[in-house]
Amino acid sequence: MDLPVMPPVRPMLAKAVKTVPDPAKHGGLSFEPKWDGFRCLVFRDGDEVELTSRNTKPLTRYFPELVVAALEQLPERCVLDGEVFVALPTPDGGQRLEFEVLQERIHPAASRVEMLSQKTPAGFVAFDLLALGDESYVDRPFAERRAALEAALAHLSGGDGPCHLTRTTTDPAVAEQWLDEFEGAGLDGVVAKPLGAAYVENARTMLKIKHERTADVVLAGMREHKTSTAERPLLGSMLLGLWTDGEDGPVLQHIGVSASFTETRRAELWTELEPLACAIDEHPWARWHEGAIANPDRVPGTQSRWSAGKDLSFVPLRPERVLEVKYDHMEGRRFRHTAHFKRWREDRDPASCGYDQLDDVVGYDLGQVLGSD
Repeated sequence: MDLPVMPPVRPMLAKAVKTVPDPAKHGGLSFEPKWDGFRCLVFRDGDEVELTSRNTKPLTRYFPELVVAALEQLPERCVLDGEVFVALPTPDGGQRLEFEVLQERIHPAASRVEMLSQKTPAGFVAFDLLALGDESYVDRPFAERRAALEAALAHLSGGDGPCHLTRTTTDPAVAEQWLDEFEGAGLDGVVAKPLGAAYVENARTMLKIKHERTADVVLAGMREHKTSTAERPLLGSMLLGLWTDGEDGPVLQHIGVSASFTETRRAELWTELEPLACAIDEHPWARWHEGAIANPDRVPGTQSRWSAGKDLSFVPLRPERVLEVKYDHMEGRRFRHTAHFKRWREDRDPASCGYDQLDDVVGYDLGQVLGSD
């Protein structure tokens, strides 16, 4: 492989902002959907194709169908920045991104990789151009890169895939509409790119706008921080739950973690919460610790192939305290990302903390996101 831009390349990143920004304050902006998948750089040089991740690790062997697609649909010599995703049918006949299904595609067994490539095939959506033919585009402004990308991928405008070109707009009102509607198809928000900016590796030159919501959740356990010592134990993360109805009565569903604290606060929290510690057989998650190797609800302390070799031990806590957290969106029954601690809710009864408090996102067909305007 001999391209103007060669791997390894660390992709350009985005910093979070609370609202859709004013293009006039940034010299002009291009808005696009924020995809919820694996960031991926595609390098194609003739019959050679390489896929690399955000941290430059190879993805090629896990997505053989995308190698075939790149050879069939992408320019003969190019380097593209984009996202790998998996979409599944919805009951209403549309499609929705499914990140957890995408995670299953990373598997060590070649036979399973091949099976999953047919059972849950991935797609690739391109949103930036780093090289085309013998020319590097990394030093050119995004407006120029986008125009060249549109010209190179004009044949993908029908939206059939597996390779796609993301849609864009310079209208912040349209971006607001996308932020509201596209979440129903599993997307993660909206990204804004300065029209005059070059492509800078590993730099947060883009802006991302995501939903910010709150929920009152039950504190169900805690883990020690990796720097914790016997003399000074530190809290690493809080394990969170919400009550839901099960076949045999209420079930405390593991919904995610909250983990961003200063070192001083980690020490204070460990001391504050340690009196709530209890034996696992007295805890709502006890049933998953009776010889289980894995479980569909991903309750802490149980293994899966994603956690092999990791220390999953945690301190079970009596589910007596409630905290309010900020989160962006859900992936199934769990927070998609780490939740942020806001405050304790001493006024809330833990038994009242259920899924009914969470926003219901209106469904939206991914096909309409991928299709042309």
